[in-house]
Amino acid sequence: MNLNRVIAIDGPSGAGKSSVSRIVGRKLGFLHVDSGALYRIMTWQCLVAGVDMEDPEAIVAEARKVAIECRPENGEIAYYVGGEAPGDRIRTPEINANASKVARLKEVRDIVTALLRSMTKYGDLVVEGRDIQTAVFPDTPAKFFLTASAEARAARRHREEVEKGIAGGGTDAVKASLLARDKIDSERRYAPLMKADGSIEIDSSNLDLDQVVETVMAALPSDWK
Repeated sequence: MNLNRVIAIDGPSGAGKSSVSRIVGRKLGFLHVDSGALYRIMTWQCLVAGVDMEDPEAIVAEARKVAIECRPENGEIAYYVGGEAPGDRIRTPEINANASKVARLKEVRDIVTALLRSMTKYGDLVVEGRDIQTAVFPDTPAKFFLTASAEARAARRHREEVEKGIAGGGTDAVKASLLARDKIDSERRYAPLMKADGSIEIDSSNLDLDQVVETVMAALPSDWK
């Protein structure tokens, strides 16, 4: 039986999951895992292959072909496809617009869930996503649900896109995109975005990054710190 520990951090886009997860991971020596990147990789590969993104069967067929290599590197699980790191190719507005069409499919989520669970062989993990505390690692005692107002999340996401040089519009456009993604993720039939029973909810709208990290650290089991 694998006894490695898992911290599960879920929430909508722009709630601060990535930043919080990375810092908590560094503080504890846990590997950071970005589950959303796996769905983005699937989306990227579907688009590269010219898959009709309105055809669920075609998406699933392509997703089953995608071979993702996982490597522990610099405190996180890094992903490679065909020996290459995807980089910002999976962070474009086109990927943002199509990722939910891929992530809502049960067959794709099953592939990703199995891959995520296999990562415990690498060590203790802090995993961020949308169904980590409800579906992937529901038995972990360290479950968190990060949220924030739509305005705060849009401002953060737009700032990130500008810094990376991939901004596709203003803050209002980002907000509309986030709200559309929230609706799809919360209403999908399989593993919807929601707060799990026993999960600690943290609203980061008026908290800085350090405060959110401190809240997570303080709520962890005492023997994990």
